[in-house]
Amino acid sequence: MKRKINIFKSTDWLIVSLYVVLVILGWINIYAAVYNEQYSSIFDFSQRYGKQLVWIGAAFLIALTIFLFDSNFFSFFTWPIYGVMLFFLISVLIFGKETNGQRAWFELGSFRLQPSEFMKFATNLALAKFLSSYNFKIKNFRSLLYIGLIIFIPCGLILLQNDTGSSLVYLAFVFLLYREGLTPYVLFFALMTIILFLIAMLVDKFLIIQVLLVLAPIVFFLLNPKIKIVGIGIGIFALAASIFYGINAAIAYKYSTYYVFFAALFLSAIAILIIANKKRIAFASMIMIFLVSSVTFTFAVNYIFTDVLEKHQQDRINELLGITSDPLGTGYNVNQSKIAIGSGGFAGKGFLQGTQTKFNFVPEQSTDFIFCTVGEERGFIGTVVVLSLFTIMLLRLIFLAERQRSVFSRIYGYGVASILFFHIVVNIGMTIGLAPVIGIPLPFFSYGGSSLWSFTILLFIFIRLDSNRFESLA
Repeated sequence: MKRKINIFKSTDWLIVSLYVVLVILGWINIYAAVYNEQYSSIFDFSQRYGKQLVWIGAAFLIALTIFLFDSNFFSFFTWPIYGVMLFFLISVLIFGKETNGQRAWFELGSFRLQPSEFMKFATNLALAKFLSSYNFKIKNFRSLLYIGLIIFIPCGLILLQNDTGSSLVYLAFVFLLYREGLTPYVLFFALMTIILFLIAMLVDKFLIIQVLLVLAPIVFFLLNPKIKIVGIGIGIFALAASIFYGINAAIAYKYSTYYVFFAALFLSAIAILIIANKKRIAFASMIMIFLVSSVTFTFAVNYIFTDVLEKHQQDRINELLGITSDPLGTGYNVNQSKIAIGSGGFAGKGFLQGTQTKFNFVPEQSTDFIFCTVGEERGFIGTVVVLSLFTIMLLRLIFLAERQRSVFSRIYGYGVASILFFHIVVNIGMTIGLAPVIGIPLPFFSYGGSSLWSFTILLFIFIRLDSNRFESLA
């Protein structure tokens, strides 16, 4: 009994209070989003707000149940939990209910459960367990391989469900890995990948390649001012390009200029890497690898966009980038969402007074686009309040993670902050047209039992670990 009192005494009640406030605000906005005068009772369980009350009650029960477990339970049973969640991900591909082209839900009558939501906390536990293991070194190739498997096995299974949005959430773990010592070059390459993808969508590939070829020797010279080496590199590429152009001309220009450039670059890169390795030329290998990978990715963008992404995903990206404009089709959701948020003005239209909400102009307003209800009814003030609450929660999570004595608890805490940060930024970005619509919920706000329960489990496991922060965990 004494131990229970100590646990609750050492619990961080600020983070718990933030959770409760956000959940209540979420329910209020769900009520406003689907309000119908004929079904005004909050206990009408035929309506979404009635069902959400049930999910909220169950979420609070789940949170309390987590406190009944010893904090070492989550570390000790990490791999069984991870394995069970993987089993459910595989099972849903076989026995799951297909909705809108996605086979991602188990359906029992009117009750639906989405395993991919719960896989997030299981993956976070697995990463925390592996990264906190004895003598772990993140820069070791074998370690990076295992980390990749832990993250990309569930990510791949979720992609097979045709749920690209949920799979992209796993990119959030890069922030956790960066905190644990992953080289900042990974973040740089990730950022450059996003930039190159956007540029390749908007600019001719040949122009991009030309710019990269000009920038590479300039960057090398700035880092390693040896004009002779720069000249040799340019000469090797010019020779390789001349040879391949000659061959292409001899066969009546059978191949595109793109492929001629790529072949010349690939051959010259091998030659330059060999020379750089023998003469120990600083930065040469790094620049050549980056150049070749950038050009390769530029070529791959077209394939990824046309053959990997679904048609509706292509349309959303085109709409976001301004390549196409379809306000009554692909861009309808985002366009109506921006109208709703903008119409709220400074103080909002008032509770249940949102016209965009009342007349259902914004599809999925109680789920993916719940934030536009905040903007319309509570205006700029309301959106600032909600964003402030989320920001305080994220900062508090980072503070709690840093004060942990257990490496396992610290890593898990950063994972919680990373996942919540990704969901918050992308979801709100979707509603204001700054991110493509990928269909992920706003934590604690969006309607749905699976998302609310999974975020509750994710958060309260860390709160439980933090309550025993003075103990040494495995």
